Parts: sequence; structure tokens; C-alpha cells
Amino acid sequence: MRKIKFEVGKIYHIFNRGVEKRNIFLNDSDRWRFLQGMYLFNDETTSSNILFRLERDKGGANFKTLKEFIHNRYEERKPLVKIIADTLMPNHFHLILEEIKEGGISRFMHKFGIGYTKYFNKKHERIGGLFQGTFKAAVVDDDLYLQYLLVYLNVINPGQLIEPELKKEDLSDIAAILKFVKDYDWSTHKEFAGLRDSMIIDKRILGEIFDVPEKYLKFAQMVLESKKYKLINHLTCE
Repeated sequence: MRKIKFEVGKIYHIFNRGVEKRNIFLNDSDRWRFLQGMYLFNDETTSSNILFRLERDKGGANFKTLKEFIHNRYEERKPLVKIIADTLMPNHFHLILEEIKEGGISRFMHKFGIGYTKYFNKKHERIGGLFQGTFKAAVVDDDLYLQYLLVYLNVINPGQLIEPELKKEDLSDIAAILKFVKDYDWSTHKEFAGLRDSMIIDKRILGEIFDVPEKYLKFAQMVLESKKYKLINHLTCE
């Protein structure tokens, strides 16, 4: 039984990894499908066949085809959660979600998890569960903690792909980390850096705090230079 109780209006850090630490993304098509699912399953009325219809009608997966598909449906969406940020890593993912309907996070994660697992298993010819049990969750009840968490998702996590000991040792090249995450498509760093406008996320309070990209980028660099990422080393799927 889950210890944490989700409450409407509160923000949560949601994360999970592949069973036996296996990769849950084997290529960019998997990552696009995951992002599409995040958007399409965040709806009270969405059924699993909507992704089949999208692939049938539009083919390849990207934000452009998703926007066109949604625009042509003319159906009012009824979101279960607000997706504030996300990061996809080879064997795990992180989300920052706000509960906006009672039971919204649990319903969203259930629909979303089943949908992606079915897709992944069919495509990669496997059976069984894909994720390591029930997703993990922690309440985010402080604005500063929320800001550090955003940098953890957007910068620290992908940064470990080029500097694996990033969280354990002093950074050798901060500029290289920031350059890498600027080009990394699978986090919301680009949204907060003003390089992309995703239809998936709702910046909400973070968009008010970082009302211009320069504020966010300056804060991210400060976290790295001052080694404040060590304050959030416990936020891990390792």
C-alpha cells in the first residue's frame, strides 16, 4: 500500500525505472511514443486505441504530428494532471506532476504505464512487466525544492550520460554539461531555456519563477557551480 496520499493542488515528483534496471527506451521512436502517451493518456476519456489511430493516420511520431492530430479531433480535453516537467533516461523516467482531479495521478500513471508497456512489449517482442513495480512518488512542498528538482531532472540526470560520476565528484567541465543538455531532446530543459514550446507541459509556478529563460539558465549554472546538486542526490532511481 502506498504511504503517500495524493491531494488535489499539490505537486509531486514521480519516478520509476525498468524492471531489473533494464532500458525502457531502445530508440527515439520509443521516446516519442512515451511522450505522446504522456499527453494523450492525460485525459479522463482517452482510450488506448487513440495511439493506434494516431500511428495509422499520421505515421511517424513527433510533436508536429501530435499537434495536427489533436487539432483535427475537435474534442475537449479533460486532463487528470498538470505535467510540469519530465526527463527520459535510458532505464528510468522522472516527472513533476500536479494533482488537479481527485485520483488523477494514480489514474494517469495506470493508463499511461499500461499503454506504454503494451506498445514496448509488442514492438520489441517481449512479455511481462516493464517497470519495477508501482511508480515512486514524493511530495514537493517547497518552492526552492521545486526549483532544485527541476535542475535535477533537466540538467543533472542527462548530464550523467557524459559525466557518469557527476553526482559524486566535482564537475570537471560545467560548460560541456550545459552544452549537452541544451541539445538533449528528452527533458524539459529546452522548454525552460526558451528553445522549444511543448504542448505537453504546463510550466505553472516554475514559469512564474523563471519568467524569462535567462533566470532559469543562471539558476541551473549556479546549482552546478556551487555543487548544490549534492543536496538532491537522494532523488535517484539508481
